[in-house]
Amino acid sequence: MVSELVLFQLSSFCALVGMTLGWRGVMTRFSGFYDLPTAWNQVFWGIVIGGVYAVLADGMLYQPYFTTVVSEDGIYTGLNIVSLIMVTLFASIMSHFLLRRKRVRRGGSQPSSGWALGLAIGGMVAMVMMFRMFEFDNIFSPLGLINIALVSIVTPRAEALITARHGYLMLQDARWGAILRSTFWRAALLVAIYSVVFNPILWVFILPFVLLSTPASEKWIWESVPKEGRRRLRRIWAEQARERQSGGLRSARPSQISSAQLSDPDSEE
Repeated sequence: MVSELVLFQLSSFCALVGMTLGWRGVMTRFSGFYDLPTAWNQVFWGIVIGGVYAVLADGMLYQPYFTTVVSEDGIYTGLNIVSLIMVTLFASIMSHFLLRRKRVRRGGSQPSSGWALGLAIGGMVAMVMMFRMFEFDNIFSPLGLINIALVSIVTPRAEALITARHGYLMLQDARWGAILRSTFWRAALLVAIYSVVFNPILWVFILPFVLLSTPASEKWIWESVPKEGRRRLRRIWAEQARERQSGGLRSARPSQISSAQLSDPDSEE
């Protein structure tokens, strides 16, 4: 039996990998054009809030659900809609308070700060979830390792999508609407994650939602970029597109010449 310390280290490592992958792509695309120090500050608070949220979800939701699944008589032992709403509403309200801070509102960086905050919250949820999963007997089978990898990658990104959307709605002057929507999607995420622990085939219904929501996140993060930064970013993207296009043309010309020489050997003369 692997010691709990080793299991904790494994789950922490996998959660950090998931957070790192969640940072890449969306946040790196806009790197240098949003409030990076505030985003990193949100990562710290996300670890704190996410740790409390993950422990509450584990005690009030996962453990009763696990008891129900493994028990022979199948007696329902505590997982209910009230506990689910209470836990997810706590996380949504705390996220709202963190995104209402003056340093966040001053630069209008609620979406980018929300993405960083959500990554940390999701990382903590994934870490506790994987710690439980590592205790399963067949978890180191190929299917079990795939399930672990998906939990570590999808959970932080899904939480980041929820919290970035929350911050975007705050820019649209939606307060309670943002909290209630985040609560609903967090509840759906927890139910989904707990379900795939025992039925990995359910990933085919979860992954499309995450993949289809990811392109919209760029629109939300874009709202965190100041107007002057948007103009500079457009110019940079335009220059990069021209460089790629010109590079493609330069690489195409030698191939055209070589093919012409092959068709006509006397052309070199």
